[in-house]
Amino acid sequence: MEEDDSYVPSDLTAEERQELENIRRRKQELLADIQRLKDEIAEVANEIENLGSTEERKNMQRNKQVAMGRKKFNMDPKKGIQFLIENDLLKNTCEDIAQFLYKGEGLNKTAIGDYLGERDEFNIQVLHAFVELHEFTDLNLVQALRQFLWSFRLPGEAQKIDRMMEAFAQRYCQCNNGVFQSTDTCYVLSFAIIMLNTSLHNPNVKDKPTVERFIAMNRGINDGGDLPEELLRNLYESIKNEPFKIPEDDGNDLTHTFFNPDREGWLLKLAGGRVKTWKRRWFILTDNCLYYFEYTTDKEPRGIIPLENLSIREVEDSKKPNCFELYIPDNKDQVIKACKTEADGRVVEGNHTVYRISAPTPEEKEEWIKCIKAAISRDPFYEMLAARKKKVSSTKRH
Repeated sequence: MEEDDSYVPSDLTAEERQELENIRRRKQELLADIQRLKDEIAEVANEIENLGSTEERKNMQRNKQVAMGRKKFNMDPKKGIQFLIENDLLKNTCEDIAQFLYKGEGLNKTAIGDYLGERDEFNIQVLHAFVELHEFTDLNLVQALRQFLWSFRLPGEAQKIDRMMEAFAQRYCQCNNGVFQSTDTCYVLSFAIIMLNTSLHNPNVKDKPTVERFIAMNRGINDGGDLPEELLRNLYESIKNEPFKIPEDDGNDLTHTFFNPDREGWLLKLAGGRVKTWKRRWFILTDNCLYYFEYTTDKEPRGIIPLENLSIREVEDSKKPNCFELYIPDNKDQVIKACKTEADGRVVEGNHTVYRISAPTPEEKEEWIKCIKAAISRDPFYEMLAARKKKVSSTKRH
């Protein structure tokens, strides 16, 4: 039963009555204070709860934007980087961008290679900052190359590869002072090792180089002198026993293991059949063949076009710009030897007498034509290596 504060005994003196009134007033004030404290505690608890949920929402939003930035990067590296910078998810410095690419979380290895290989001055600065993040001290050249080539995929364009391997050679020599006479020596030997890896482990290469041929191939590259034979033998054995591992793309992108393609990218291909339609396909040019995929996530190509005995020409098309064709010269009605995979998984021979393809821009059309011509006739990497060897010997003479 609740106590009645209004009750006052009748036999109290005036002083006692005053004292009792004071006690009652203090009690009411105390109860009011307690209630205020309860209200304040409830308010603070509510604020804390709201703060927690706000921070959680902010983190969720940030994570969504980062994921979106990664997807944009995998589709278009420059646009992806720009998106991350504009949303304060990445600082606009070559060091911060290099760290982002080096960690590589959720990023497509091909996209990383394309971004690092660009000739834009800022991209070149990012490339050097990226290479600086690699530690090559006390590693032999094959070990260093394994580490370096695991962090991205080499693009197909020779100029991009040249810039990236130049940066690698500079960093390796910086970490291992005195191993080579110059960065050119390191560069040439690195290319020789990459080509050796392809020659030894690509089933399409029938004539496998011996260690003696590898040693002879690298004579005179050390500023006119020869590298120690033991060093070259050790590098050869390392590649022979264990080929380079190709990183699978953890950005939900290309997982088909084409090492060091001449070129790759999206193109439109005119499909055959009664009704001819243009279909967007991911093309990869490597090993004197043109492969095309429906999606970059596909592990097997939808079609393979061997380039042997084919020619290429520019053509005008009323429906699509920047077109070129693959065809058999002097045999306009002959079907090109090619194969494709049907929707039910069957592999069948192609029925094209020509393959008509449309590039996104005139510049890309020119690049594709140039690269396909080179793939039909010769391996462009040997030309790059020969040019660098010539530069080394010329420097030595002067």
